[in-house]
Amino acid sequence: MVHDLRAGSCRIVDLQPEDPRWEQFAAGHPGALPYHHPSWSQVLREAFGYRSAALGCTDGAGRLSGVLPLFEKQSVLAGRHLSSLPHTPVAGPLALDAEGLRALLSAAASRVDNSAARWLQLKVAGPSLDGVADGFSRTRWDATYVLDLPDDAERLRFGNSRNHSRIRWAVRKASRLGVTVRPASSLGDIRRWYRLYLVTMREKGTPPRPLRLFETMWEVLEPLGRIRLLLAQRQSGNATTTLAGSLFLYHGETVSYAFNGCDRTQLEFRPNDAIQWTAITDACRAGLRRYDFGEVAEGNDGLVDFKEKWGGVPVALFRYDYPEQREIERGVLAAGGLRARAERAWHRLPLPVTAGLGRWIYRYL
Repeated sequence: MVHDLRAGSCRIVDLQPEDPRWEQFAAGHPGALPYHHPSWSQVLREAFGYRSAALGCTDGAGRLSGVLPLFEKQSVLAGRHLSSLPHTPVAGPLALDAEGLRALLSAAASRVDNSAARWLQLKVAGPSLDGVADGFSRTRWDATYVLDLPDDAERLRFGNSRNHSRIRWAVRKASRLGVTVRPASSLGDIRRWYRLYLVTMREKGTPPRPLRLFETMWEVLEPLGRIRLLLAQRQSGNATTTLAGSLFLYHGETVSYAFNGCDRTQLEFRPNDAIQWTAITDACRAGLRRYDFGEVAEGNDGLVDFKEKWGGVPVALFRYDYPEQREIERGVLAAGGLRARAERAWHRLPLPVTAGLGRWIYRYL
């Protein structure tokens, strides 16, 4: 469908992940992250059944000059709304110029005004949408931690000299104790790692993403080279034990550390350090320039220390809402007595129960 909405020479169109113009635009835009690629929208659509509401801005020749990945979601808590993007730390609009950016935001706001959707939320890095369009409110979110990579892996340095030495020591210890890191090679590896992920999320008192999401990610992204699951393993006799595994997403010059599963009884072998070392050095050798360690919830000082140890620098994330701020998630998940009681209860649940509850929560809340 083509909309009549115009801003100057910009024309707003509906987009689907299969539209080749979307992939071409994302490949050429310097600000595009793994979540801006249409394959990520395809993953969300197939894993959760959401209806795509993505918008594009085209010039007179039909070439894209802007993209806003967008889904409509029906939530028990928040009602029907539009999001860029659900279950994604940062996405938001991309455009070649201010005109295209304004046109995309105006079109998205118009869609809210003229549909059953009650509100719209955009997730972006930095206060980049201030003053671009009327009617949007801004909320500061958590920070993500980013490491700029040099053009030569030999020049990699992680924070100050003390941190760099600590990391080298940990990685050497892992190697000395027989830890090896290998990339997953099959859907079976994904499914076996998922149990470690479930254990980790139960320990954190956090609902896990559904297995179907990770299966879809592998099926859609792996053939494109946009996903990698690194597994830290140790041989003992004839048995191989998986100590930890981390999943990474790739696009352009950016790699995003997205998910982790770890056996905490095996932390003496430093499996997470071995994985991070492998992921970062491999990314540097492949010519990538940005390593995103992911966001950290306020108050999680231990995770902040881990990411800063590797040289990660905080980058503020923001939420922009139209017509008004309706952030239910932060209120429900805020630290306090209710959350503490919920986490204690979650720690005692059987893993299959946490998996089932996580599947329902991410689909409907």
